[in-house]
Amino acid sequence: MRLSYIFTLALVILFMSCKDDKKYHDDKDVVEVAKKGKDTTLTAQQSILNFQEEINKEFSDAEKTPLTKEDFVGFKSLEFFPIDTSFNVVAKLECTPNEQPFLMPTTTERKSKEVLYGVLYFELQGEKFSLNVYQNQELKETLEYRDYLFLPFSDKTNGKETYGGGRYLDLRIPEGDSITIDFNKAYNPYCAYNKKFSCPIVPEENTLDIAVTAGVKKFNHK
Repeated sequence: MRLSYIFTLALVILFMSCKDDKKYHDDKDVVEVAKKGKDTTLTAQQSILNFQEEINKEFSDAEKTPLTKEDFVGFKSLEFFPIDTSFNVVAKLECTPNEQPFLMPTTTERKSKEVLYGVLYFELQGEKFSLNVYQNQELKETLEYRDYLFLPFSDKTNGKETYGGGRYLDLRIPEGDSITIDFNKAYNPYCAYNKKFSCPIVPEENTLDIAVTAGVKKFNHK
């Protein structure tokens, strides 16, 4: 079972501060997390197909979907790029243990308390890139999600094939200094579907100068 960064943090905030109006994303999302060594029974392609099936199932559930009532009527599937395993890469994780927590801006007035956990270095289509990866401070205090990492990014497909505000990936802290990034599992924040949701804004430094033609595409509203 998979929990996205959005849904997981929403649950934590609700549990830890039931009398507080703060919310991370206001509702559920289902997106697979990647943890090294935990996906050995599946091929990379089957793992991506499972991701697509589960996120479609969640969006088709009237109790969980982030879609507006208008968009939910007749919904059948999100649109995905064709599976491309060249977008499944192994990155080197360089931790940044001395970083202080900061308030990450969101699409609303709410802010998310994050810390820069480290920097991911990897190669994609013959070019070298790096992305900052974050750890939410509320999730860090929980037993089940204390190793949860958040990877927001933007790329050259934004505003064209994909949501203009960028996309997210969910990761887990690896045992060593390498971590798998599968951009085929990149998903849109909830605010791409419904403006009532509050979503972290992708930091400018997490912009990739490449078209990441993998993962969930832009949603076409009715």
